[in-house]
Amino acid sequence: MYRPVLKLPKTKYEKFLDIIGGGIFIVSIIFIISQWNTLPEEIPAHFNGAGEVDRWGSKIELFILPGIGIFLWIFLGLLEKVPYMHNYPARLNESNVEAFYLNSRKILNEIKNLCLILFAVISFEIVLVALGKVDGLGWWFLPVVLIGIGIPIVKGLIASSKIK
Repeated sequence: MYRPVLKLPKTKYEKFLDIIGGGIFIVSIIFIISQWNTLPEEIPAHFNGAGEVDRWGSKIELFILPGIGIFLWIFLGLLEKVPYMHNYPARLNESNVEAFYLNSRKILNEIKNLCLILFAVISFEIVLVALGKVDGLGWWFLPVVLIGIGIPIVKGLIASSKIK
């Protein structure tokens, strides 16, 4: 199958998303660290589909999401650098390879940064619930996440189907 290795620079859009996603994620880690001494020993560890706390756990669990986020940031960032390893339709050829690579990388970049923002929001909410400032994530959180993650995937698939 045709899979050339191309060095395609990141677009301004991808760089912008990296700054926004990475920035919000880093701010959430700084927020956790800054609030650490004010947190109770037990914090929300899980939320149900309605956004209500359904399990409490040790405050050390607050570092699970940032840990997963850092792993995703690194892993998906590396995967963005090798678009020739992504999955493509059989119609990939010399005339459309760049469009396919850029589209695939853009989808991956959007998902990576949305996950970082999602993990940051959940981390902020966990701290705020633990401090008694809010009750939970809210019923709207799960639908917004599902729609938010679904949109880049659907957009990317539509864009991919239009590549000749």
